[in-house]
Amino acid sequence: MSEQANNPLHGITLEKLLGELVAKYGWDGLANRIDIRCFKVDPSIKSSLTFLRKTPWAREKVEALFVQMRSKG
Repeated sequence: MSEQANNPLHGITLEKLLGELVAKYGWDGLANRIDIRCFKVDPSIKSSLTFLRKTPWAREKVEALFVQMRSKG
């Protein structure tokens, strides 16, 4: 449990994380920050979640952007 106490993503679902990023940056802003096709071509939460769940490198980039966004306030 002590490991999770320092994890900024603990208790946050991928869907909630993605929703907050879209609300802050929009799809165009996300596509500019992270070069992922699912953010550029007909983006949706559902298609992005499907891609991110199957692609660890992309998920890591999205999670890192989320942590950075949260740390800036």
